[in-house]
Amino acid sequence: MKNLLFVLTFCLLSVSVFAQKSLFNGKNLKNWDIFLGSPITGFENLAKKATPASTYSIVEMDGKKVIHISGDIFASLATKAEYADYHLRLEFKWGEKVYGKRNSGLLYHSYGPFGAAFGTWMANIELQLMHENLGDTYLMANTYCESKVLKSDDGKSFNYSPQGQLTSFSETDNGRSVKKAKDAEKPLGEWNTVDLYCFGQTAVHVVNGQVVMVNTNCSKVENGLKLPLAKGKIQLQSEGGEFFIRKIEIEKIKEIPAEFLK
Repeated sequence: MKNLLFVLTFCLLSVSVFAQKSLFNGKNLKNWDIFLGSPITGFENLAKKATPASTYSIVEMDGKKVIHISGDIFASLATKAEYADYHLRLEFKWGEKVYGKRNSGLLYHSYGPFGAAFGTWMANIELQLMHENLGDTYLMANTYCESKVLKSDDGKSFNYSPQGQLTSFSETDNGRSVKKAKDAEKPLGEWNTVDLYCFGQTAVHVVNGQVVMVNTNCSKVENGLKLPLAKGKIQLQSEGGEFFIRKIEIEKIKEIPAEFLK
C-alpha cells in the first residue's frame, strides 16, 4: 500500500510539474527572440545606443533573478514557440525610469513578422499593461475581436461590461481599443499579477484576481474575411517605462473557468 501511495503521489507531482511551465528559466532569455524597433519620440538618442542585451536583461532583485525591461526604445521580447488553449500568469512591477509614459503590453496570439505593428511588433491582440490602463484590449495590425461593452458617458470610448452589448472591434469596426471594466491595478512600486486565459477564440483578462475583460471571436482580417485567431507567440513590450518581471508561467487548459464568463 505504501508503494502504491508513493507511485500515486509521484504521478500527481509529475502531472503538476508538466502542466505548468515557466517561460523564464531564471538564468537567461535563450528561449526568446528580441527585436529592436522604432525610437520613442524625444528619446531618439537612447534608441541609437540600445542593444538587445541592454533592453532585455536579467538582474537580481530581492535575492531573485528577474527580467528587466529598459523601456527606452520600442522593442519586443517574443517566445520562439506558439501557444494555444492556455492560462498564463505574469507578475510585474514598474521601475523608476520613464521615457514619455509607463507603457508596456502582454501581446498574445502574435503572428507574422516583427514590424507589422508600429514598426516593431508582430500582429497581435494586446492585454494592455500601461499604468492606469491595466487590462484594456488593444488590437494591433489586422486583428479583430468582439466584446460586451457600454459606451462611456462622453461617448468616446467603450468599456467592457458583462451586461453590455456585444460589439465588434478592429481598425474598421468601432476602433482598436476596449477599456477595462474596472481599475484593479496596484499602486506604483507594488507587484501586479495578471492572468490571461485563452481557449479557442475567447480570451479573458484578469488583473489581481478581478476579471476586467472578456474578448470573443478573436480573429485576423484578411481580404475582408475574418479568420480564427486562437494561437500564436507571446510578446512583451519595451515601450516607455522601466519594467520588472519576476514570474511568467503558462499551463495548458481544457476550458476557461466558468465563473470568469458570467
